[in-house]
Amino acid sequence: MQIFRLLVFMLVVQVPIPARACDLALVLAVDVSGSVDVEEYRTQMEGLAAALQDGVVAEALVRAQARVALIQWSGSGRQELTLSWRHASDFQALDQLAADIAAAPRPWRNYATGIGEALQLAIEQFQTVPGCRRRVIDVSGDGPSNEGVEPTAIRGALSAAGITVNALAIEESEPDLTAYFFEQVIHGAGAFVQTAVGFEDYPQAIRKKLLREVAQQNAGLSSFHPAIP
Repeated sequence: MQIFRLLVFMLVVQVPIPARACDLALVLAVDVSGSVDVEEYRTQMEGLAAALQDGVVAEALVRAQARVALIQWSGSGRQELTLSWRHASDFQALDQLAADIAAAPRPWRNYATGIGEALQLAIEQFQTVPGCRRRVIDVSGDGPSNEGVEPTAIRGALSAAGITVNALAIEESEPDLTAYFFEQVIHGAGAFVQTAVGFEDYPQAIRKKLLREVAQQNAGLSSFHPAIP
């Protein structure tokens, strides 16, 4: 990976990228509800950090001049903006973001699953990045919403703000979670679900999801993708 990133860096140096506006604002919303144990939490945060440092993902985020924020969410009233918008201006900025995500403390451990309120908090964040062309919420979780406002009740606000919601379903104990996320959570043109069979699959799954998100254009219909090669 280091060799690949060095090659990418050399190409960027040799072929300057014209100054451009933000192409993508991406909120990463991570499940920290009671069903996620200590080891699974670390798997999520470290896996997410590693995915952001993947050579292809990192180059795409830099070329998009992306803004990235991190939310940790649990039950009703327990949604936290852990990291406010970071500018993916270069690889060094992404490395710092990845390090901060990997080191982020967990705010809660023993509460329910409130996906709707996580989406509400994410929507609020986009008010401060009005210049970004695409707005995406990347929500991951290991269970259906069971507390607070239903995710489907947020769809009007998502549409009004021009936000796409993609989901990563961790089917550790919920084998039908991908279908639930497809029907109840994702939203917008081209929205999709990425599946992880269990937490051990999360690092690979979040990398695949980010690869697709950073290259995705706002076109086409929502699609159901439980497995992406």
